[in-house]
Parts: sequence; C-alpha cells; structure tokens
Amino acid sequence: MTIKIPTIAELKEKLSLPKPWDIVVIFLLNILITIPVFLIAHQNLIDLDWIIHLDRIILFIFIIAIIQLLLRLVKTIIILIVFLYLISLLFGTLFGNYGFNRVFEDYRYMIYSMKENPNPQDLILSKLLPFPNKSKIIDAVDFKNPKVRNFALAATSKHFKNVKKSGEIRTMIQCFAVFKEIRNNWNYVNDPKGSEYIADASESLQHFSGDCDDHAILMAACIKAVGGTPRIIHTGGHLYPEMLIGTQKDLETATYFIKEILFESESYNQQIHYHIDERGQIWLNLDYTATYPGGRFMSEEILGALTFN
Repeated sequence: MTIKIPTIAELKEKLSLPKPWDIVVIFLLNILITIPVFLIAHQNLIDLDWIIHLDRIILFIFIIAIIQLLLRLVKTIIILIVFLYLISLLFGTLFGNYGFNRVFEDYRYMIYSMKENPNPQDLILSKLLPFPNKSKIIDAVDFKNPKVRNFALAATSKHFKNVKKSGEIRTMIQCFAVFKEIRNNWNYVNDPKGSEYIADASESLQHFSGDCDDHAILMAACIKAVGGTPRIIHTGGHLYPEMLIGTQKDLETATYFIKEILFESESYNQQIHYHIDERGQIWLNLDYTATYPGGRFMSEEILGALTFN
C-alpha cells in the first residue's frame, strides 16, 4: 500500500474555502486590520485640511486596497492561520481565560485608545533628587488604618459598583472610585504660614481639607488600601499622586473605561495624561486639579518620586 503525498496545488485546494466564503473572510480580516493601521497613519501624517477630509478618505481607500491585495496573495496561509486561531479561542472560551469575549474587548480598547490619542509625558529617570520629608510622608500614608480602609471600601460601594469586572480591571475601577470620592469632597487649605504641616491620611478624612501634600497622602493611602499601587510625585513646590496602570495594553483598557463609561462627561474631548517610568510602566495622574484620572498635569517638572509598592 503506497501513500500518496499531495502536491502543493492539491494542498492549496483542500485548505481554500469555497467561494464566496473566501472573499467574505478576507474582507472581514481586511476591515479588522485596516482600522488600526488607518488610525496610526491618521495620527502621524500631516492633515492637508482638504474639503470634507478628502485626503483622509483617499488614505483609507488606499490602505484598504493594499491590505486586500496582500491578503489575497496569501489567502491560503491566512485562512489556515485564522482556522487555527479560532480553534484556540474556542478552547480558551471553554476551558481558559482568554476567549472570544476577551479578544473583542482588547480590540475595542485598542481602537478606542488610538482614536482618543492619549498624551504621554516625559520619561522619568531612575536618578531623581532626594524626596523632601520622605520619612514623614511614608508614615502619613497609613493605609492600614481602619478609618482609611473603611473610607476606601465605602467609595468602591458608592461609585461604579454596577460595572462588573474581575481581576486587575476591577482593582483599577475601584481605585478610580476612590479618586472620584476624594476629588468630589476635597477642600484646598494652606498650611500654617511659615511651616510645613503633614497630615496623616486618617487625619485628613475628618474634614477632607488640606494642601497638595495632604491630598497626595490621602489619595495614595486609599489607593493602596484597595490593592492599587500609588506613588507621590515631587515637582519642587507641588506634590501630587499617580497610580500605576501597567503596560500600553493596560492603558488602552483604562482609556476606554475613563472616557466611555466612568468619567464620560468630565473627560469629554480631553486627553489622557500619563508618565512612563524607566521600566516602561505607565502611571496615571490623580492630582486634585484633575477632574478625571489622567487629567492635565498642574506641573510637569519632576524632581522626585516616592512609590508605595
């Protein structure tokens, strides 16, 4: 008994989808690829300001035509890859954590983030100046104090409780709830003239009043109390808190939730501002001057950073 080895032509014929399904699959792939490619090109190419944005219409048609041509040239391989990809997603949906729903959410977050064009700020270097009043501020961030913990828990029950997510996304949303509660109640009051008064987070909860360092300490303590990673930035006259978001992918998720679900009115037509540290991690601005997480920085010159891991 001899085994017949199929030729390349026969393999292509077996792997190819029957018409018109091959055209449908390639077209859908084209759309999925063209949208992010077009957004990247749109953000990086000079806007010629033609009537009815004709230059962007031509750009979109050009991109979709090129990608359509490339997909048709390798359609047999593409269809095979798509088939294996769908099988892996089906397995992930049934037995794992990464399935069809997760892919859809990741793609949606990516597209939204590209469209909204978050605004990165200066890269924070590892060698910074000594942090002023470092030991006092560390002691003041008393996140284990029952008053601080209970306040943070109450904030997560008051805001965004109906947004049902799990894992790191849930923690991020709960940190945003803490930001909203403090932001809505904070009253800026100067320190006594000629002295630097540093209030514990648990003390600031009594009246929700104080200056920038008191606000930063309270925000950092409450973010830490619900599982987030905060840090306090020193700019040489101003202290403000930031929250660790993570990777670029995590930023895409955060941008979507801030602008589309949690802070839609506050962030309307506004950019998301953040810093990137020396390890490539993304930190979101939580200053009292910002009406939403990632609002505009009051001061951008960074002289020191105090992280609460």
